[in-house]
Amino acid sequence: MIHPRVLKKQRMLVLLFLSLILITSFIAMGIGYSSVSFDRLIPAILGQGTFKEEFVFFSVRLPRLIITILAGMALALSGAILQSITRNDLADPGIIGINAGAGVAIAIFFLFFPIEAGSFVYMLPAVAFAGAILTAGLIYLFSYQKNVGFRPVRLVLVGVGFAMALSGSMIILISSAKRSKVDFIANWLAGNIWGTDWPFILALLPWLIILVPFTLYKANRMNLLGLSESAAIGAGVSIEKERLTLLVTAVALAAASVSVTGGIAFIGLLAPHLAKALIGPRTQLYIPIAVLLGGWLLLVADTIGHNLADPNGVPAGIMTALIGAPYFIFLLMRNV
Repeated sequence: MIHPRVLKKQRMLVLLFLSLILITSFIAMGIGYSSVSFDRLIPAILGQGTFKEEFVFFSVRLPRLIITILAGMALALSGAILQSITRNDLADPGIIGINAGAGVAIAIFFLFFPIEAGSFVYMLPAVAFAGAILTAGLIYLFSYQKNVGFRPVRLVLVGVGFAMALSGSMIILISSAKRSKVDFIANWLAGNIWGTDWPFILALLPWLIILVPFTLYKANRMNLLGLSESAAIGAGVSIEKERLTLLVTAVALAAASVSVTGGIAFIGLLAPHLAKALIGPRTQLYIPIAVLLGGWLLLVADTIGHNLADPNGVPAGIMTALIGAPYFIFLLMRNV
């Protein structure tokens, strides 16, 4: 049973991060290359703005903002699942190569397959999922030892190796491609949020609507998997079945996210860690906070990066790496 004081603290933290998302969103709406003054935002939202104000708000700013928040949430939840099922504080879909696997699949699809503009947006998450699940399966296979099982640091090292190999493959793929297509892949690799129109939201949102409640439903099993295999077996948990199910869920969340935002790492590492530090390691408590934290962190990174330099700004993936890479090194030194 969860203590009422802890539940109250969780609700307060949820409200806090919801408020931070709303405040940051309001700020992001009012700044940028085509700025809209803050006193005109509310009239524009209510449909009482000028044509320019409503165009900037509904066609440019709002879709990008929603995509950024949803993608950050998906990456945070993916990281939380991976850390739980591997009992590894270093697990993150970007660090262990899952994002890179999705990226290679997207690059092959984009460069070599005939694409219809109408179906391109909705096919991307499925293509990214195929590449990511194949990569995750190989990482899972190579990091498992028959007599020992999973070694947390080994999984990270295998994943980093796969990420580097897949990045090299990406360079080979784009070396002979057309300039316009190379530009797209380069932006994707940098984590430059490019899916900034309403269809991209419709492509990403169903994955979150289905998989967030599913993960919360599996919260008790994640608690047991995060402790030890013996504890999970003693509680009657089918370890391999649950681990595989949750791994597919984490891969689907990461693939759907990076298919429209590009190769963004460290959100899945930072958000669960910060959430656990705030509320504790119990899955039911920290996952809602981690999800909101992930959305807010990516929104902050994109808002700062997008307005840091004209005209295109700094990609959100680079901004998150500036914060996340030192934290990853700290965790790696602590766990080795």
